[in-house]
Amino acid sequence: MHIPDNYLSPETCLIMGGAMVPVVAVSIRRVRVKMTRERLPLIGVGAALSFLMMMFNVPVPGGTTAHAVGGTLLAILLGPEAACLAIAAALLIQCLVFGDGGILAYGVNLFNMAFIMPFAGYAIYRFLVTRLAFRNTELIYAGIASYLAINIAALIAAIEFGIQPLLFTDAKGLPLYSPYPLKVSIPAMLIPHLTLAGLAEIVFTVGVLIFIKKVSPEILQNRPVSFHKISALLLLLIPLTPLGLLSAASAWGEWSNGELHQSLGYLPKGMAHGYNYQALLSGYSFKGMPGAVGYILSAVAGVALLVIFFRIFRMSRRKDEQH
Repeated sequence: MHIPDNYLSPETCLIMGGAMVPVVAVSIRRVRVKMTRERLPLIGVGAALSFLMMMFNVPVPGGTTAHAVGGTLLAILLGPEAACLAIAAALLIQCLVFGDGGILAYGVNLFNMAFIMPFAGYAIYRFLVTRLAFRNTELIYAGIASYLAINIAALIAAIEFGIQPLLFTDAKGLPLYSPYPLKVSIPAMLIPHLTLAGLAEIVFTVGVLIFIKKVSPEILQNRPVSFHKISALLLLLIPLTPLGLLSAASAWGEWSNGELHQSLGYLPKGMAHGYNYQALLSGYSFKGMPGAVGYILSAVAGVALLVIFFRIFRMSRRKDEQH
């Protein structure tokens, strides 16, 4: 679901990115009001958890791959505003450092994964919990909400892909950007997410909630948190991330220019002459190292950057409160 650069027109990226500015601003303001300084590092832990979840690619129908995101999970744990910021931070590290998702398309990816998923998932979860309040059903409702939320986000991404050939063509009528119309993009995105990607989202959401309820229930109770306990989950996931390499194919809509040219027989002009950013650790790999080792080191680097960033954010808030 990480849309690369040049698949969407600059106009699309600008509009979607602009729409996310007030969302992020309001989320920051509400987090400052709602979340205590002691719990702020939880956003970093949540960002690291989402980052790791997105490294676990699973093979899906059609020969491509997809992954869980954790939007609903983080919204249940931290609130949708904090979840928005956590996923936004994870996506920023992914595109800047690892080349996963486009720089120009960052706002679009934010809209799909940092806005739609946590807010829709949380709304569905709260509706089910309050309107269909039966004993011991919270985990079931969390799984349902996470499944629906990732598919809503996938549908929106499919529409973003599919409207490109309708709106942006060259003098010959050929698409300038994503060449796949809605009749292709919608089933191509929804079928994988309605099946294995949606199942992966359920498994991660329910599994992590069970773990937290047993090991660190204070997270759900808005009490002071022992970060050593929750950090154990990250330490458990990091060495398992190379399992994501077992799915060697690319995700749908995330092909390189060479792969797309080979598939279509041509390359849309907007993509051929578009923005090209070379990330430092593109593909979650380290030069000269085996893929599995590079993947683990990438996981460590990404988690460290996210946790450190939000600890610095906590320190800056402490200084603001002292003044």
